[in-house]
Amino acid sequence: MSIIYILIPIAILFVMIAIGVFFWAVKSEQFSDLNKQGHSILFEDDKEQHNKSND
Repeated sequence: MSIIYILIPIAILFVMIAIGVFFWAVKSEQFSDLNKQGHSILFEDDKEQHNKSND
């Protein structure tokens, strides 16, 4: 039962860290353009193949 007194503060600390990281990500505009990374993955290979075919 005494382990509860250790685990609850640790859990609260983890939650506070997670909330802090989330607000940091929102403040630094990590979520501003969600489609950009998806499109860059799709079209990145096309550029590399085009460059190899020209060599």
